[in-house]
Amino acid sequence: MSLDTEIRVNSLGFAKPESETRVVVAMSGGVDSSVVAAKLKREGYDVIGVTLQLYDHGAALAKKGACCAGVDIHDARRVAEEMGFPHYVLDYENIFREAVIEEFADSYLGGATPVPCIRCNERVKFKDLLATAKDLDADCMATGHYIQRFDGDAGPELHRAADANRDQSYFLFSTTPEQLSFLRFPLGHLKTKDETRALAREFGLEVADKPDSQDICFVPDGNYAGVIEKLRPGAAEPGEIVHADGRVLGRHDGVIHYTIGQRRGLGIGGLSDPLYVVRLDTETRQVVVGPKEMLATRTIPVREINWLGDAPFTSQGEWHLSVKVRSTRPPREAVIRPISETEAEVELLTPEEGVSPGQACVFYAPDSSRIFGGGWIHTGH
Repeated sequence: MSLDTEIRVNSLGFAKPESETRVVVAMSGGVDSSVVAAKLKREGYDVIGVTLQLYDHGAALAKKGACCAGVDIHDARRVAEEMGFPHYVLDYENIFREAVIEEFADSYLGGATPVPCIRCNERVKFKDLLATAKDLDADCMATGHYIQRFDGDAGPELHRAADANRDQSYFLFSTTPEQLSFLRFPLGHLKTKDETRALAREFGLEVADKPDSQDICFVPDGNYAGVIEKLRPGAAEPGEIVHADGRVLGRHDGVIHYTIGQRRGLGIGGLSDPLYVVRLDTETRQVVVGPKEMLATRTIPVREINWLGDAPFTSQGEWHLSVKVRSTRPPREAVIRPISETEAEVELLTPEEGVSPGQACVFYAPDSSRIFGGGWIHTGH
């Protein structure tokens, strides 16, 4: 064996042949994870596909076109058969309900706007599934997420995807350094989604033209309130719609039907100036509305911080980074002041509108694609 052969590092970063590198691929049944599995198998890796059943597919919570639904399990299994690698379906329904759905319901009832996809990655896919991958003696676990992982001087780093329109870093900020050491993201370097679909066609996969899932998997047609009422009967108690100056403007059928920053569908027509939901008071069951300028926020309390910087989070009095407070918004300059290893006060240099408890505040390097982690926005109480 030549020296070149001995030290060659494969595409997943291991100094051994692909055939001796076992990789578990988390397969949702969509085109992205299917391409990852097919690509790695084609390259000669020892691939094992794993699909999670996350909820009862016959229940009213399930919807056509969401990830992890019955048809997706079938699609993932078919890809495995076509490409010739083993595939397992794991029943994670109870874990998913306890770790994701129940908190989603409680957060909504508390007036927050939760992001269950982040909790699913954090508490199910990158925790229990990752542990299962290790039990299968895998060298690593690969997913179809659009994000990049690079080996830096101090260890693996998380970076935004090459395609800014597909970047999923906001939903993966809570990935720990230990998890990052074991994870691989083979699609993060692709420039467009078209490249992924072209690969699917090249591999002869029937999912090549399958539509992307858009909504939260257990929320039919984006009807959050309907799901909450199903999970928490009687949760939609009526109350008052109140102006910030104290005037009662109308009635509502439940705080769960409203979100911070909402303008349409408030049920208080006939007013000359547009009003927005500026606060949800679950104790008094009041929806508080006001002018747009009341939505502007400069200081954000953040907790449950996952820090991905090289130096300890509390080693500096403040960090000058950029932050995202919604997945659809660009990063904005901010000063992050640590309170503890998991808490901070974030000061935005330019105020943001519609900052809501329950959303994530994700930290980015201002001058590179690197992600420095993030935390959860709360009320400060």
